[in-house]
Amino acid sequence: MDVIHVHEAEQHLDAVINKSVESHTPVIITGDENQAVLVALDDWNAIQETLHLLQVPGMREDILEGMRTPIKECATKEELDW
Repeated sequence: MDVIHVHEAEQHLDAVINKSVESHTPVIITGDENQAVLVALDDWNAIQETLHLLQVPGMREDILEGMRTPIKECATKEELDW
């Protein structure tokens, strides 16, 4: 994770944003008193979705079970009754 000072971030903000978006890597921006993290919007949305899903009771276990299930055991398009 890159760390840059707020003054450098101000001078090169567009480049800092582009690098974070392209690399999917957060950037720590340090100020004189505090720090913040710049995260690409798509990455932020993915983080929020993950946090939301993990708040649903049993969701973590269901996801892990699904990951362990071989594809051959999954329903095919013809088997689904929507």
